[in-house]
Amino acid sequence: MTTLRLHLRHYGDPAAGGLPLVLIHGLFGSASNWHAISRRLAAGRRILVPDLRNHGQSPWDPRMDYRAMAADLTALLDAEGIPRAHLVGHSMGGKAAMWLALSAPERVGSLVVADIAPVAYASRHGKLVRTLAALPLGEIADRRDADARLAASISSAPVRGYLLQNLAHDRIGGWRWRVNLEALAQSLEALLGFPESAGMQFPGAVLFLYGSRSDYVTGEGLPRIRALFPLARLRTIPNAGHWVYADQPEAFVAAVDGFLKD
Repeated sequence: MTTLRLHLRHYGDPAAGGLPLVLIHGLFGSASNWHAISRRLAAGRRILVPDLRNHGQSPWDPRMDYRAMAADLTALLDAEGIPRAHLVGHSMGGKAAMWLALSAPERVGSLVVADIAPVAYASRHGKLVRTLAALPLGEIADRRDADARLAASISSAPVRGYLLQNLAHDRIGGWRWRVNLEALAQSLEALLGFPESAGMQFPGAVLFLYGSRSDYVTGEGLPRIRALFPLARLRTIPNAGHWVYADQPEAFVAAVDGFLKD
């Protein structure tokens, strides 16, 4: 499998003792989503925050699935000289982290999964991909104009703001998307699902954090969580939706920090 060299941000102390911590963003996200969280968790730790393939400043590739993302992350650990690391992944990044833990458990010290389960979900992102792809980039005056155009199809201002973080401008090429919308459109089924994992288990410590106002982690997913992660603990973050770390950053940091120190 061909791996990609992921764009990477560093936080904390590169000489810190203990296992490094890797934070992995979700669909339409990037390493910048973790900036505030990384700074809060950085004391006494080495933290690495990559852009996943087809996102942020990392390279694009037609292949977009969890095996490929986990292989990229393993290659990143190899390049950084890191035998094992703690992983924190949100949504799509949580699934990538789970697959890495299941397929290469010797590389993972512990795992925090934010608001996602190792199950298949009904399609809820196809409309977003189509809406972004249909935005006439050559006609956009500024970000406010782009937001107004998206509002006709995407009513939530916070969601539009999150998506528009992917809109970049340069003097020569004008407006462009940092996220590879074509690859995402072709891969949505794989991203909504989870690789076949019968008979696999991660024997280490796992914390599933989920928002009380989110419907991504429900009782239906618990048997699968228990089968794959027998030591898993589940914890609700009150008054948080799917973007649990952004909705309640203090509670999220406290939960992750406590888990890593436990």
